[in-house]
Amino acid sequence: MNIRKIEKNVSLLGAIDWNRRLFDSLIPLPHGTSYNAYLVEGSEKTALIDTVDPEKIDALLRQLESVKKIDYIIVQHCEQDHSGAAPIILEKYPEAKVICSPKAKPLVISHLNISEEKITVIEDEEVLSLGDKTLKFLITPWVHWPDTMCTYLEEEKILFSCDFFGSHIATSDLFAIDEVHVYEAAKRYYAEIMMPFRSFVRKNIEKVKNFEIEFICPSHGPIYNKPSFIFDAYEDWTNSPPKKDVVIPFISMHGSTEIMVNHLAAALTEKGVSVHLFELSVTDIGELAKSLVDTSTIVLGTPTVLAGPHPTVMYAAILANALRPTIKYASVIGSLGWGGKSVEKLADAITNLKAEIIEPVLCKGFPNKETFEKLNKLAETISEKLESL
Repeated sequence: MNIRKIEKNVSLLGAIDWNRRLFDSLIPLPHGTSYNAYLVEGSEKTALIDTVDPEKIDALLRQLESVKKIDYIIVQHCEQDHSGAAPIILEKYPEAKVICSPKAKPLVISHLNISEEKITVIEDEEVLSLGDKTLKFLITPWVHWPDTMCTYLEEEKILFSCDFFGSHIATSDLFAIDEVHVYEAAKRYYAEIMMPFRSFVRKNIEKVKNFEIEFICPSHGPIYNKPSFIFDAYEDWTNSPPKKDVVIPFISMHGSTEIMVNHLAAALTEKGVSVHLFELSVTDIGELAKSLVDTSTIVLGTPTVLAGPHPTVMYAAILANALRPTIKYASVIGSLGWGGKSVEKLADAITNLKAEIIEPVLCKGFPNKETFEKLNKLAETISEKLESL
């Protein structure tokens, strides 16, 4: 990627990672990602906002070949995909100062091995003059680490938002032109890293909206030249009541649990309830996370393995518990051989959800008429509860 101009003396640098398919050894990246860095050249000083993942340092160094001096390296967040290349950039520009939030300072030292004397700590809404350009730093904790901050360029009304409002997309588009694609990617991104900190996200939305903003420049994905698009999306994801639908993550070993899942899904559909099935052996876990953003109900479908739930279903429960969606109701369905404690173990795994547990439906071996009647009753109960929301 070449340097791309956003406004006069404000440029996008960094790298597009077209081929990356896994993030943090956890999150699938079906559309790749980008590592966005931004160069702001004032009449007196020059600042580099964020860097790139160390694996893409060569791309950033090529872009900086004609940049003779950088006075400030602004670390908005210490994870390596944003700041991992900062030590190498500091070697190229040894006179530069590293600017970061108070919470970031110990992380810059421990994660990036940058010496303390190179670091300048800023406070909330502190201003840094580059001459004819002015940067204002906004401390925005827990979007999604305690060290995170945003940077506001006053003259051009640009918010450099770090992970806030980001999306994992590898694209040649400078701006978020394909709004349907960007919306889905940004929602998925929100689900995976922002949803557990929903209350902090809401506070920080209100904080940054106090500023007049013409561009939002995140550290992943395209730039928003229509800020209202992503603001409205975040307002919806963080504030709207959950939808009257049901998410069913499940797995089946010998077919019994899948028969139960399909019967329940059909019974719910007959009652006008939308159902989203995720067969976990083939599911993109990011799609499951995205579905949890605004659902009201989760039903876990599991066979019994060694007296407990199938490990893949347990993993889905642990993930849902970590993401803390605003789920109102939860239940379990599935089969067993001779006994076990699948329900108890799954219930223990989702205590963060604070959901009402609806009576589970389990059967020994193959589901029978009585099983199907219980599933119909479960569908009726879920439908009635959703109507009361």
